[in-house]
Amino acid sequence: MTDSPKVGQVHTLPASELELPAIKKPRLVGKKGPKGESKRAKKRREKQKDLPELCSTEDVLWRDVIAVLGQDVVDKAIDEGVEFDSPFEYHQEVELEVSSLCSSGDALAVPLNAKRPWTVVVPFALPGERIRARIYRNARLHSFADLLEIVTPNPELRDDGLVQCKYFGSCAGCQYQMLSYDTQLNLKKDVVVKAYKNFSNLPESSVPAILPTIGSPLQYGYRTKLTPHFEAPPKAARKDKSITEEGVRPDWLSIGFNKVGTFKTMDIEDCPIAVPIINKAYAPVREDIIKNIYTYSKGVSLLFRDSLEVTSDAKSASSTPPASDEVEALTSALDKHVCITDQKATVREKVGDWVFEYNAGSFFQNNNSVLVPLTNYVRDAIFPLSSTSIDSDPSPPTHLVDAYCGAGLFAITLSPHFKTVAGIELSADSIKFATRNAKLNDIPADKITFRAGDAAAIFKTVGEFPPEKTVLLIDPPRKGCDDKFIQQLLAFRCKTVIYVSCNVHTQARDVGVILKATENDDPGKKYVLESVRGFDLFPQTAHVESVAVLRLV
Repeated sequence: MTDSPKVGQVHTLPASELELPAIKKPRLVGKKGPKGESKRAKKRREKQKDLPELCSTEDVLWRDVIAVLGQDVVDKAIDEGVEFDSPFEYHQEVELEVSSLCSSGDALAVPLNAKRPWTVVVPFALPGERIRARIYRNARLHSFADLLEIVTPNPELRDDGLVQCKYFGSCAGCQYQMLSYDTQLNLKKDVVVKAYKNFSNLPESSVPAILPTIGSPLQYGYRTKLTPHFEAPPKAARKDKSITEEGVRPDWLSIGFNKVGTFKTMDIEDCPIAVPIINKAYAPVREDIIKNIYTYSKGVSLLFRDSLEVTSDAKSASSTPPASDEVEALTSALDKHVCITDQKATVREKVGDWVFEYNAGSFFQNNNSVLVPLTNYVRDAIFPLSSTSIDSDPSPPTHLVDAYCGAGLFAITLSPHFKTVAGIELSADSIKFATRNAKLNDIPADKITFRAGDAAAIFKTVGEFPPEKTVLLIDPPRKGCDDKFIQQLLAFRCKTVIYVSCNVHTQARDVGVILKATENDDPGKKYVLESVRGFDLFPQTAHVESVAVLRLV
């Protein structure tokens, strides 16, 4: 296994990695087009001439490339048809100056003494650093490369003494371990700023100053879910498995996570961003896999999930709800943590004073330490005068609609501040758990309901809610909201919209659509963007989530 590149040290690929996976196969393309390429390769090249899909990973990177090169330079290259004429050959080693960081956390660097405008995407480098890198793929006006050496580090940003994982620099899981936590939060704020600049299609006057990113109380040992994976034995190993000493991991077996920039699995024994109970459970599972590896005919993605202990006689989500004394007994036993590895098992989690249960294979936020700050922030955004009582405001919102509600995190934690709450979810299994969670937390059935339905038709489900007294909370998947949903939102026109997002780029796009649609409407019917703020649910990584608050004026 190779170590991460240190300052002044060359990161040399071992012989075993010179045959790279598909993502790093060479694309040797000359000025007059590829020679001798297959029909499939030619078709792929023609398709790449199209600009990437809006808000896709490729599109986000493309906007960052434009910011480095300049729009005029990019337009000229496209007009001349030379945007794919890379100045680099496959596996060419180049010296670069890092200009900025992409929204993905990778560095955007420019070649020294470049013959034409070009950028190179390199992991684990920082602005202001001079580096050496090896090119492995070319794209439109940019290439991708492996970091070989940090020739001149940026001491104001880089502190390798902060790194807590021996696999950092090779594993694709983290990007920012060499940065102070304040720097990480500032970079994540910049991602939100760029997202609204590039994807909202709004004038600067319509976008308030992006607020500082809210940090996670835990920066390591926070992740409550881990999914390492491994491949089945290759044919050659199956034929000669007697050469493997019992209990010793074969060289071809890697149990862990992907190596950066590839689909190749690295062997990783523990993960410092995971909660301790997961790392404790991971070791014996690894040993069992190694011992029985020849019984696997397919690769496996493992599941490790932190859970409060669910006793053997605990009732399932489909059974009769517990009595009040059972809830008290359950609450008193919430300190013991266990690790769940069965995707069909029930996970129990506590967020503040609230208890939640959900299926281990379903979605639930993976950083418990930040959930109380997140839900409290949403509460205070809905009631901006620090009024969380429905009786202390002459005209407070009284109804809450939680779209994409999942197991009911927001609907339940916000329920004390509303008279009526409805959670909408397409998954019948999630509705079952959300309904049970409301009962576990002693919320009356006439106050909160969870309704199975498509979020695209959400307002048919809650047609009896008064728009002027309703808050809509949106927490969609990465793709954001579709046009049908937004049109129904505009027709319903509730008083306040809280948009929680795991993809700030699609959030910015959707917020822009909503504001543009109402900009010429009468007073009281026009949405304004009141605030946007990032939340760091995944410290040491480049990922940032965000909360946007829209209100009628």
